[in-house]
Amino acid sequence: MNVMDASELYDPEFRKSRKGKKQTIIIPVGSLEQHGAHLPITTDSDIVTEIASRLGKKCGFIVFPTISYGVSFEHDPLFNISIQSTNLEGFLGDIIESLRARYDVLILNGHHGNVESVNKFQNTMNREYVVYGSTVRCYSYWHFMKHEFDHAGFVETSLMLAISDKVKMKKAKKGLITKGMNEKEIQRIKKLSTQPGGFPQVTKNGVWGDPTKATKKDGEKFLAEIVRNLAKECQS
Repeated sequence: MNVMDASELYDPEFRKSRKGKKQTIIIPVGSLEQHGAHLPITTDSDIVTEIASRLGKKCGFIVFPTISYGVSFEHDPLFNISIQSTNLEGFLGDIIESLRARYDVLILNGHHGNVESVNKFQNTMNREYVVYGSTVRCYSYWHFMKHEFDHAGFVETSLMLAISDKVKMKKAKKGLITKGMNEKEIQRIKKLSTQPGGFPQVTKNGVWGDPTKATKKDGEKFLAEIVRNLAKECQS
């Protein structure tokens, strides 16, 4: 199937897509925040955009432009451009209202800080949207891979190596490593890292994990796994 990128659709094509079988639209959501010294601040948005494009191509979905700002207050005072969770929910609501229930909507999230907002939004919209026979589903892509996720560590760095030439591997350094910690301590750290200003308290260099062993090959493997599992979920 060919991906229908909204940036390449014109009004007649878009109106034509509304006829017949109901289409699914993907809205990728990322962030603008620090990812250590070796990854660009657009990392979350770059990765989720690529996954959305591959998923759209595989399933024949329409892919909307990525919302490249997210809820990232946990990274302060490290670099972040953040929006309030209520603003993210409201913005998504305005987009979906504009679609006037002619499409099913898949919100593909690429940033941990957005999880609470997109999950809350999904619950709210499905209570209101169901009367139109349409659905709103929200997925965070890392739930569709087996490897433990990280922040600017092995997984994200590998993913970026597979899709971008902007990775500075010579600057990649280990960050927080939880291996060997007991579960209670790990949960305490995870909770702290999601609080405003909490992330730099658990990892001073802004990295969770070890990016130094990341490879393009691993990134391609992760991408294939994520898209394959997402497609199964979407088509079930």
